[in-house]
Amino acid sequence: MVLAVQGSKRRLSVGYRGKEQVVPARTIDLIHPLPGDVDPSARLGAFPWTFSQQDLDQSSPSCRDWGEAWVLILESGETVDLAGFAELACGIDAAVNKAACWLALHADQDFFRWKQGAVQARPASEIRSRRAERRVQAKAERRSKQWLQLLKAPQPLVLDTLDCVHQQWIKSLQQLVGEGAEAIQLDAQLLQSLQTARIEANPRELRHLLIQLGQWDEHQLASIAGTPWSDGFSELLLLEARQLVENSDAQLPGDENRLDLTAQACVTIDDVETRDIDDAIALERRRDGSERLWIHIADPGRLIPEGSPLDLEARRRGSSLYLSRGNLPMFPAELSTGPFSLRTGRRNAAWSTWVDLDQNGEISDFGILRSWVTPRYRLTYDDADELIDFAPPEEADLADLHKLLERRRRWRTNQGALQMDLPEGRIRCRDGELSVQVTEPGASRTMVAEAMILAGAVAARFGSTHNLALPYRSQLPAELPSATELERLPDGAVRFAAIKRCLSRGLMGTQPSAHFSLGLNAYAQATSPIRRYGDLVVQRQIAAVINAESPLSEELMQDLINTLIQLCVKV
Repeated sequence: MVLAVQGSKRRLSVGYRGKEQVVPARTIDLIHPLPGDVDPSARLGAFPWTFSQQDLDQSSPSCRDWGEAWVLILESGETVDLAGFAELACGIDAAVNKAACWLALHADQDFFRWKQGAVQARPASEIRSRRAERRVQAKAERRSKQWLQLLKAPQPLVLDTLDCVHQQWIKSLQQLVGEGAEAIQLDAQLLQSLQTARIEANPRELRHLLIQLGQWDEHQLASIAGTPWSDGFSELLLLEARQLVENSDAQLPGDENRLDLTAQACVTIDDVETRDIDDAIALERRRDGSERLWIHIADPGRLIPEGSPLDLEARRRGSSLYLSRGNLPMFPAELSTGPFSLRTGRRNAAWSTWVDLDQNGEISDFGILRSWVTPRYRLTYDDADELIDFAPPEEADLADLHKLLERRRRWRTNQGALQMDLPEGRIRCRDGELSVQVTEPGASRTMVAEAMILAGAVAARFGSTHNLALPYRSQLPAELPSATELERLPDGAVRFAAIKRCLSRGLMGTQPSAHFSLGLNAYAQATSPIRRYGDLVVQRQIAAVINAESPLSEELMQDLINTLIQLCVKV
């Protein structure tokens, strides 16, 4: 009720409680005049406005009355004032009916417009549009409510059961967790919902949320999300892999030039669960009484041409990843554990390096060639340790290989190599069960490691001799703690940690350079082409020299090295 006029404003009594407030006159719709000379009452429900809230509710037009009024006004094409509308909708323009109609017109309804005291019927097309819009809005509100409930009480969900918007939000959160906050800008509504649910929009909190929603593996490294490893191999790549497996036994160009070493008694030595077998070793007892060491390395390049789709995918990955739940291979498993591997009892394509050592362990002669090999045994490290320890006469090669490679190891030590043999711990997660696997540095592990370092030294010497650009590995000299300082520390891990603290990071470049901790003038990793792309590149460069072809230039090699370094940084 209007109690008083105060210039351009009006003092009102609002509602049945009679709360007074002053508002601008232009914001007021006058519904019904005060009858006669009656003084205004202090509140609704008092004379002359004696109707109650129940009377007001009962006076509101029914749906039928509302519809009939809309038809009449729409057909007339005219507008009506509030009194006329009350007459049409209620059959009377009493104060309570006019008030009820005014309230109904200002509610969330689609049939009429109220403007400057006049009522206009909306066209049917506009009504349909408003109702459709309202349904969309209601649906969005329900989705928003469900999403907030999900954030406040997260439970595992099936992604496909969410609407498209929330599916995209989940994917955005996964991308942020995997690639960091700088990788993606989250949707403003998503950020608002996270704030409402009191969840901080940082990778750590969002990773925890995704785990609760069943949309992130709690054992998965966040750093691999959004990388080539997270998506697996495409169907086209898997089809290509299967075709290569089927054709792997066929005669391929260059096979006729391979040296047949299938009669040689070579063996592979790996962990029990290893399936991609990169290397094998053998001992040749020569007629002059000398011993020649053979190191055989898998030859995936026989089946994978440079620039092929699988080669480009391997380059994109850079290496295989070995995680607690298993490995993510550089090549599809059909290849890496199949024709690429040096499998026992089968003829396998290989790159073979032979090395003659002098009495001090220095390389006196060497050769690198392509071959066929057939490993006689697949040994575990425990198996190999027993053969080395017991040295049975009928299987003496492994013990003699160990002696030969120990000579080489002593030579490297004399050149300044650091020998830090410590147990290695690995975290395993199998069938959801976490465990820690500790590996002791046994004789066979030391022997195999030395053989692989020797093969890398030979590859680097080959590259240096032929002025060949390779991804050479090097390490700058370091000033180590003095013998006195080291003796003050406990032997083992503590002492080795003090040494490692002084070492610089390894470098990679196109020219050979000294490797401090290995005690070598030049070194190139060349023994794991199934799981390191750089090793495959070394094989291809050496093949180009042997086949009198053009190897990659130093400039192209540097570009490739930069790519591999960037991959290491991302992972």
